[in-house]
Amino acid sequence: MRTYHGLPTSHSNALLASSCALTIGNFDGVHRGHQAMLALLTNEARLRGIPSCVMVFEPHPRDYFAQALNKPDAAPARIASLRDKLAALKDCGVDQCVVLPFDARLASQTPQDFINNTLVAGLGVQYILVGDDFRFGAKRAGDYTLLDREGQRLGFDVARMMSYEVHGLRISSSAVREALHTGDMTQAAALLGRPYRISGHVVHGRKLGRELGFRTLNLRFRHSKPAATGIFVVQVHGLGEHAIAGVASLGVRPSLDADDVNGGRVLLETHCLDWPQPMADALTGGEAYGKIIAVDLLHKLHDERKYDGLDALIAGINQDCHDARAHLATHANNALTAMQTQRSTTLDRI
Repeated sequence: MRTYHGLPTSHSNALLASSCALTIGNFDGVHRGHQAMLALLTNEARLRGIPSCVMVFEPHPRDYFAQALNKPDAAPARIASLRDKLAALKDCGVDQCVVLPFDARLASQTPQDFINNTLVAGLGVQYILVGDDFRFGAKRAGDYTLLDREGQRLGFDVARMMSYEVHGLRISSSAVREALHTGDMTQAAALLGRPYRISGHVVHGRKLGRELGFRTLNLRFRHSKPAATGIFVVQVHGLGEHAIAGVASLGVRPSLDADDVNGGRVLLETHCLDWPQPMADALTGGEAYGKIIAVDLLHKLHDERKYDGLDALIAGINQDCHDARAHLATHANNALTAMQTQRSTTLDRI
């Protein structure tokens, strides 16, 4: 999948196709509803002989307005980083993705200008697929009716996909956020069609873990409001041929001072329960920093806790490791469940 940051100019993004089948949205989490929409999009693109394209926005429009209005609570909790969103879109077979910066210029653009300048002149759309609640342009003045009318005038087709439901439940990013907020990782995986995953480069931390006897692989979560926080049973990918079980903390580490090396930013700290020897050696030598890993959050043990001193912190981590091993021992069929979930998701896309 080709990724473009912004619309093409004469000096950049020269390989962006001159026409496309397009869908537009935030696609936070790329859940099963998104996946069903992307299956329709890629099929339509294939029939027309043109690339499939997804337009997303960074930052999330609600993030932008929350900051502009000085109302941080109005910003949504973020399910996925841009890296993980793009990886999920690629897995769905999308040919290209355009990441538009959501700024004051875009926020004030009229629906008509968005159609003329962005969709037609910028992307050469032949087909657009949108959701049933799609709105666009300044003050959300544009809707499906306007887009369809302009499509007939300007020569592109417009289709609308209604809400996607499974067992009467509407699949949405809001539903995923709620499941993650309450720590229901099984429900989150059912909505996503896969375990909830965070990936990224291993970064330097305070290195307190090795002093305490619990070495960790640290990933930064680039948003201040992650949809999930707490202590989790996890599986780590990217350290070898097989996934490795572990326990991880996602949050701001309340037991540490705010002056640590990560400055109070959200961090995913993962301790593997059984380190593969080559990786244990690499951690000792420092070769793990910069390595890309992916961490699946399978089960929430508890919320973040503030411990009274390092001895209490060590005891708490020991208990978390014990509880993680116990959970894994009593859920030996996790792999089968994951396979069944993936098989169901595959059927969604057909």
